[in-house]
Amino acid sequence: MANINASIEVSPKQAVESKAIVDLFPQGGRVYITDVGTDTTDYLVKAAKRVRNLGYEPIPHFASRRMINADILEDRVKRIVNEAGVKDVLVIGGGLEKEAGEFASTMELLETGVFQRNGITHMGIAGHPEGSPDFDSDTAMEALHEKQDFAEKTGLNLRIVTQFGFDAPKFIDWTQDIQAAGITMPVHLGVAGPAKLTTLIKFAAMCGVGNSLSFLKKRVGAMATMVAGFDPNEVVNLIESHWKGPNPSLISQLHVFPFGGVKKSTSWLIERGSWKINDNLN
Repeated sequence: MANINASIEVSPKQAVESKAIVDLFPQGGRVYITDVGTDTTDYLVKAAKRVRNLGYEPIPHFASRRMINADILEDRVKRIVNEAGVKDVLVIGGGLEKEAGEFASTMELLETGVFQRNGITHMGIAGHPEGSPDFDSDTAMEALHEKQDFAEKTGLNLRIVTQFGFDAPKFIDWTQDIQAAGITMPVHLGVAGPAKLTTLIKFAAMCGVGNSLSFLKKRVGAMATMVAGFDPNEVVNLIESHWKGPNPSLISQLHVFPFGGVKKSTSWLIERGSWKINDNLN
């Protein structure tokens, strides 16, 4: 059985300007393009177009709470579809305590119908194996069911893309818990690529994955050292072992956060055999 597949993400600036991403990823591979709310639609479309022109599958982020209004949303979706051939996006809450505009949640963006109206067929939504400071576990489960019901009614192909973490057993248990609760959407588990320990600590604090960071700190020596940095293989090997196991799993691939640099993460993915073309969008 082949190794589990992976996607990766880049910033809009990397997508537009970096020479390093030329011939770096497999043709047809999913490359997510982040949105922190500071880039214009023109720039984000330009980023998606270059990713497409390099032969990759661009997956732009749409951050619900950062979206100002429905007109901007409609224009952005239309343009990325028409100008960059996008058919797959990631829609997330956006990490703001208070929304910047009309939308307070991912579900509110979905209910506009703008994505499917403009030809988006596949979509990633957020998953939180460690929980979220914004809502409790019951609310999170209710939201997953609501989105799954929406997908069944509309024909939209949804998957769950999770935040990164270091506690593989906890992440696996979470996928089994949501599966037992009736969730059938495939899960792309977030993992951090190779990076300096100090870099991971900084990003973990920014992204609110404190519990997983505590797990990492306890495992320093097995998973990371201050000198050599973080080795993601211990995390990924456990996930992959579960994925290859005899029991059906929601886990279908990894999503890599390249905190230590895109080239370093790509080299690691090639070395472990996780970089290959997506034959279909699952």
